Amino acid sequence: MLFQQAVSEEKISKTTNEFGLKDKMGYMFGDLGNCFILGLVNSFLMIYYTNALGVSGAIVGTLFLVSRILDAFADVFVGRLCDVSKLTKVGRFIPWIRRMKYPFCTITILMFLPIIQHLPMIARMIYIFVSYIVYGIFLSTINIPYGAMAAAISSNPDDRSSLSTFRSIGSAIGGSTTGFFIPILMYTQNKNGQQVVSSERFFWIAIGCASIAFIAYTLTCKLSTERVRVEKKEEIQATKLVKGLVSNRALVVLVIVDIFIVINQILAGTNMTYLFNDYFHNKEAMSIALLFTYGTVIVLAPFATALTRWFGKKEASVVALIFSSVMYLLMYFLHITNAWVYLFLLFIATLGSGLFNLMVWAFITDVIDYHQYTTGLREDGTVYGVNSFARKLGQACAGAIGGFMLTMIGYQSSSVGGTIQSALVQERIYTVANLLPTVCLLVSAVILFFGYPLNKKETIKMGEELKQINR
Repeated sequence: MLFQQAVSEEKISKTTNEFGLKDKMGYMFGDLGNCFILGLVNSFLMIYYTNALGVSGAIVGTLFLVSRILDAFADVFVGRLCDVSKLTKVGRFIPWIRRMKYPFCTITILMFLPIIQHLPMIARMIYIFVSYIVYGIFLSTINIPYGAMAAAISSNPDDRSSLSTFRSIGSAIGGSTTGFFIPILMYTQNKNGQQVVSSERFFWIAIGCASIAFIAYTLTCKLSTERVRVEKKEEIQATKLVKGLVSNRALVVLVIVDIFIVINQILAGTNMTYLFNDYFHNKEAMSIALLFTYGTVIVLAPFATALTRWFGKKEASVVALIFSSVMYLLMYFLHITNAWVYLFLLFIATLGSGLFNLMVWAFITDVIDYHQYTTGLREDGTVYGVNSFARKLGQACAGAIGGFMLTMIGYQSSSVGGTIQSALVQERIYTVANLLPTVCLLVSAVILFFGYPLNKKETIKMGEELKQINR
């Protein structure tokens, strides 16, 4: 059943501590935990499936496509459940994280069971399909409440901006740590002395990542405080809610942009793995490359708020995305063969996309405000769930594109042999790793520039009017 929120917001109690560093750290730990698992799964699950389990890229692509579409719908469903769930003494969202961290961390470990490598191929395929779909559903039950919780921690726009920054820092720490260490730990040598992906090592890596994530989720629940309680009073029709979501131009455009951004983000991690494994043959450089994917966020974090204040989120993001697109195109034409020269240019290229990734959570806050501004309804969990739906579609497309493209370029999967790819396949890997980001980032910039309605001036105007409405 759907309900409309009451107009007033209730504070938990007068004795509740004021918003401060404790909340920022607590919220940071949430995405740190997420990215210890997402860094493992998003960047390394495909190479685990193809090189440790011997499953073809096309099958893996189909798995990613089907699973992500299913749990994209789960995101919207969980978001709606969050909005109508009962208030507890600790709030509406923290109980979800507190309960669901157990099954989510467990399924992460089960996806990497070493025994799966020794099953018949059909049994392997069934296992990876079932376990990955279950993983995606449990991820929704953690990630959606966590994302929507920012609005409940504080109603102050500056507090929410700081939560977005600390969330990005947590993401960068989790993602860069997994990106740096997993390539160092995931290999072993076969009888011929060749370096091969080890299913046993991946199992222990999964245990480590899941354990750190579990501790991080626990800290999020202990350190974060939901101060703003919104009671659900009046029943509203589902058609009215859907109509409001569809008419939210800011949400629709951000959904489209997010699809392209997430496709680039997921494929960047996956493509870098294959690029440095099969083209540069340099696992040390691979670790540093995957560190760049998240490390640039830490470099940019101190400047993000100032850039937003001076230029606006939309304006700064458009320029940053175009810059990254041009850099990837340049690297394609330079046809670099030295891994360290490529790393230097890659660091510069990822600065632009890193700036958008740092700002994206503040974009979502604006979109939530815009929904209230245009419809009169405050539906934080539902709007966040719809945006997450888009990001899951992007992940589904990325998984499908990555898997099918490996097959199209002639990539040879191997579970034990340490297959050396042909020179033609290696060149194709380089092409894909550079041209896909070029296209995705440029398309994102164009759509954001022409379609997104909230430039700096309009955002300020909306904020002033909402202050009067929400008094």
